[in-house]
Amino acid sequence: MNFVKRAGLSLVARRGRTAILLGIFLVVCTLLLGGFMLRGATDRQEAEAQRRIGVDVTVKGDRLTADAAAKLGASPLVERYNPLLYVDSRAPGLKLVASDAPRPPDSGPADDGPGLTGIRESAMLLDFATGHASVVEGRPITARDAGRRVVMIDQRLARKNGLGVGDTIELTAAPEGKGPRGLPREGASYDIVGVFRDTRSGTAPGWQEPAQLPANQIYAPLGAVSTLVTPSSPGAGEGGPLAEAVYKLASPERAQALHADVKRLLGGDGLRFDVNDKAYRDQVEPLRKVGAFAGVLVWLIAGAGTVILGLVVTLTIRERRAELGMLLALGERKGKLIGQHTVEVAAVAVPAVALAALAGAVLGPVAGQRLPATGEVAARPGRPQVEPLPAPDMAMRAADLGKVAGIGLGISLVATVLPGIGILRLHPRSILTDSE
Repeated sequence: MNFVKRAGLSLVARRGRTAILLGIFLVVCTLLLGGFMLRGATDRQEAEAQRRIGVDVTVKGDRLTADAAAKLGASPLVERYNPLLYVDSRAPGLKLVASDAPRPPDSGPADDGPGLTGIRESAMLLDFATGHASVVEGRPITARDAGRRVVMIDQRLARKNGLGVGDTIELTAAPEGKGPRGLPREGASYDIVGVFRDTRSGTAPGWQEPAQLPANQIYAPLGAVSTLVTPSSPGAGEGGPLAEAVYKLASPERAQALHADVKRLLGGDGLRFDVNDKAYRDQVEPLRKVGAFAGVLVWLIAGAGTVILGLVVTLTIRERRAELGMLLALGERKGKLIGQHTVEVAAVAVPAVALAALAGAVLGPVAGQRLPATGEVAARPGRPQVEPLPAPDMAMRAADLGKVAGIGLGISLVATVLPGIGILRLHPRSILTDSE
């Protein structure tokens, strides 16, 4: 009789043992599939964390100009970037918020201006990223506003002057600023496109210049304020040195490559390269730990399943010594006897994988919803605010099921071939004599 057919008859005849094998395989395959699904979910969450959070790199240097910052921003390593240029300007007709303390006599003439900063994207400013500031009216400044004469102003400054979105303000250079060929620089009108609220009071012991108060901060596109830059300002013209530039990277590993590009472009003298990956690591490290745990769990389950099934097969072989002796006496080859046990175990593994797939499809999404979403640590004060990542997507993938099927087949082979080595040492006469 064909050993495959004999394996099928044996499974039917020994329903109890078949049920035990099926139960063991079902538990092993379900746990394996759960481990693969969990590891896949953490990998997808890590990729989502890279997309949402990233890493902030701040570059400062005497040779950092708007053109150099743009070249670095065009690198494939960079997701977004934001150059910063602090401008000493004046705002004729604009009433500035004053410090609570009286102005000291030795502070110079009361010709003060607002705190004007040229930027590319307001969302990348530290105050907005950490939640200290938020847009309450209108819209933020984006990269699409490059060169447009638009501004964002603080809510307190807007209320003091009765301004809102759609109104205009005039900004000029500081009195000592000179334009091309020594001519005085002319002012320009800027449209208010956004009003933001800064939660910081800005009060400090003693008097502060109006430009240093958070309530007097004004943000405008970098190109729109280049004509207001004076020779004494941090950036002498649009091509002059910037105060700093912030670059958003997808992962900390890219920071090293960007550092090499920065040194090659700007040189190493007076260069400062700071990497802030705290928010990224706060969310990614727990995910990596869960993924590593899931990987270890998969191998532990596979090893335990192999050992348990190997013991069951070993006991089965001992119980069926008389049957094996009769088959050997009838001329059956020992290799086919081992093949029969392998087919019996593998035949049980197939429905076990199918049932595990059904359980994974039904229970996977439910388990994913019960797992906590990461991202709570980013809500702490002083850290960049990041929208919490959703709960892990415990969806079953075809690749996960294929891995489970492959491991299940490997378990079947190992659990039957190793105990089957004892069959090679069996002798029909001794077996039949012992059974009498």
